[in-house]
Amino acid sequence: MDDDGQPRTLYVGNLSRDVTEVLILQLFSQIGPCKSCKMITEQNDSRRVAASVGFSVLPNASNDPYCFVEFFEHRDAAAALAAMNGRKILGKEVKVNWATTPSSQKKDTSNHFHVFVGDLSPEITTEDIKSAFAPFGKISDARVVKDMATGKSKGYGFVSFYNKLDAENAIVHMGGQWLGGRQIRTNWATRKPPAPKSTQESSFLSSDNSKQLRFEDVVNQSSPKNCTVYCGGIGSGLTDQLMRQTFGVFGQIMEIRVFPEKGYSFVRFSSHDSAAHAIVSVNGTTIEGHVVKCYWGKETPDMTKNFQQVRDKW
Repeated sequence: MDDDGQPRTLYVGNLSRDVTEVLILQLFSQIGPCKSCKMITEQNDSRRVAASVGFSVLPNASNDPYCFVEFFEHRDAAAALAAMNGRKILGKEVKVNWATTPSSQKKDTSNHFHVFVGDLSPEITTEDIKSAFAPFGKISDARVVKDMATGKSKGYGFVSFYNKLDAENAIVHMGGQWLGGRQIRTNWATRKPPAPKSTQESSFLSSDNSKQLRFEDVVNQSSPKNCTVYCGGIGSGLTDQLMRQTFGVFGQIMEIRVFPEKGYSFVRFSSHDSAAHAIVSVNGTTIEGHVVKCYWGKETPDMTKNFQQVRDKW
């Protein structure tokens, strides 16, 4: 890890047994200066060797060799991930991903109190938000959500507190404060309803009880000009204020249309990315005791036309 917490080490798997550390270094060094490469070839010895370099062993049922490649700079590692994943080396299509460390395995914070932090500047790191929120109480977890392919911030994160009052104070006092080059937004993090014990996991970005939405997928499902989110399934208690409170943390809201008798609403944001973040984060969560569904509205500034879309879809 860099000092700012950004990863620099890649896992490279599904390698041919003829691949050597020298060859890997030659290939990856064309993208950026490499600090080291550690090849792991024997399955029985893999856990011991991987632990010696500080990383967890990924599932490797085929017993194919794999290695860890460490770069000096995060940006070079991110570029190598994008360029080399899926490429063929000596006839085999290699798998490249960020290396995972034992310390990266998440502790259970499901019973803690979670704060959503939005509108983060691109340069803000996990350590930055942890330091900013630390004065309000003991923090159990903090993270800036990143794009797995590029390693870049998605512009939002989460801070978890042991104490509810600490989280409430953080929401009240940090909302609208400047962090880096932007005023941040804070609110309670929305969570999906409990899943069966066999599949339950702590997650704030969820779609429904079975499948988690990915920002990369959602943002590409509609035109960049589309900034409208449909939110349905709220059988009672649906108001303009409720929608503004729920969606306001994701960006500037231009317009809200609510249809209480139908149990749904449309929220139009000032940007496509804000709408995509809202869909990913709110879909499948519980609002006023109802599990809601969120997806793109029609690509039109006139949200009254979206009523027909909903009738057609249902």
